[in-house]
Amino acid sequence: MDNKTAVIVGAGIGGIATSVFLARNGYKVKVYEKNEFPGGRCSGITRDGHRFDMGATIYLMPSIYRSVFESMGLKIEDCFQSLPLNTLYKVYFEDGTEIPFSANNVIMQSSLEETEPGSYQKARRYISTGYGFFELAMKKLIGRNFYHLFDFITISNMILLMKLKTYIRHIAFARKFFRHPHLVKAFTFQNIYVGQDPNKAPALFAMIPAAELTEGSLVPAGGMYKITEALISHAEKLGVQFFYGKAVSRIKVNKRMAEGVVLEDGEETTSDIVVANADLPYVYHELLPDRRISKRIERLKYSCSAIVIHWGLDKTYPQLGHHSVFLSDNYNSNLNCIFKDHSISDDPSFYIHAPSRTDPTAAPDGEDTLTVIIPSGHADEKKPQDWNERLHKVRQSVINRLKKLGLTDIDDHIKFEFSYLPHDWKNIFNLSKGATFGSLGHNIFQMGYFRPHNRHKKYRNLYFAGGSTHPGNGIPLVLLSAKLTTERILKDLP
Repeated sequence: MDNKTAVIVGAGIGGIATSVFLARNGYKVKVYEKNEFPGGRCSGITRDGHRFDMGATIYLMPSIYRSVFESMGLKIEDCFQSLPLNTLYKVYFEDGTEIPFSANNVIMQSSLEETEPGSYQKARRYISTGYGFFELAMKKLIGRNFYHLFDFITISNMILLMKLKTYIRHIAFARKFFRHPHLVKAFTFQNIYVGQDPNKAPALFAMIPAAELTEGSLVPAGGMYKITEALISHAEKLGVQFFYGKAVSRIKVNKRMAEGVVLEDGEETTSDIVVANADLPYVYHELLPDRRISKRIERLKYSCSAIVIHWGLDKTYPQLGHHSVFLSDNYNSNLNCIFKDHSISDDPSFYIHAPSRTDPTAAPDGEDTLTVIIPSGHADEKKPQDWNERLHKVRQSVINRLKKLGLTDIDDHIKFEFSYLPHDWKNIFNLSKGATFGSLGHNIFQMGYFRPHNRHKKYRNLYFAGGSTHPGNGIPLVLLSAKLTTERILKDLP
């Protein structure tokens, strides 16, 4: 085993985690990253003393982080400081209703009962049921490999899928608990975290808000990039070599084996195995020769994208908490724009991250760091959009909504801003269609065995780790992907 070598394409969080697992099992690992920085969308940006998370801003499902880190021989508390959020976020509606999702049951009960009498006990049942989905799915569906079709298609798994309510839409499931439309939306919008339409996703995804409210939501002191830094540091101690600014142009294959990679500068390297952490559809389309499989993957369902605006302000706005969610009166129309038209509404729902509420190092004293995330359709060649024009319109809509909250002079206090559009996510991170929440969606036919596998069907030593393979997207599942892919490698090549 000491002589085994591995090349990993991409230093996203999945690639870094995979490098740790492989190095712990005796592999000599090289990681090639096209950008000059590691982490992919779990990286960070600092400008003029303002610190921004590039992508993920929410540290969800801490139980998965703990489990995966322990599998690497790490304790999270030794890697970075986790700051708890008493109020996970507050949901704002245009009629003035505010619903805080809080770890404080008294606050939560007061808000829910004011919106719909009797809803607090219903919410407790909803959360308990949803967390039951989470625990069952983790054990039987998400946290394991499926090596063969009949590992997945079994009588017990068919019963499992029934128990997980995969045949019911999440929105319909939520309506069994809540009558008020505000509560239905407040307990289902979280599907967007994994790029799913709350009106179409299966009820299984009730596990997301349930896990939030059961396990809590944490913030790494110093930003989400601290997770990346911790893994990079551990990988380097294990001898993993990282090469930045080194884009891979193709994966070398011969008959039924991958032999290594060729870089854009012409350099070649060989290895016993190749693990692609780059976006899976991109790998099939750009780095491998088989266009037939690439076309098949092109026909799969893709998740949504986002317009992201970063603001550095010379003033603080205490009206905003750490996480704030603003849902539009045209909520369902918004979702149709995103998931059907692959566009974005002029009056969108959006989310704001204000990290200095919990971590003062995110902004200079007396100033503010804000990130606005506006879910949008992914880039679609059949439905082209003028994304710069859309940015101008939705930015003004966000400003107008914030002024109603009391941030009346916010546009006078923006020191600088920069933004990312769907094509930016595609160009910077090679994300297919710019689908920044993880390119492939999570409908029932793209889960478990039916999701693109973490080993190539033809090239038996070519593996995948990341959001578009099993088990799915979002940092917790990408960390699990690294663990499961390594388990498969060690099973195939003991």
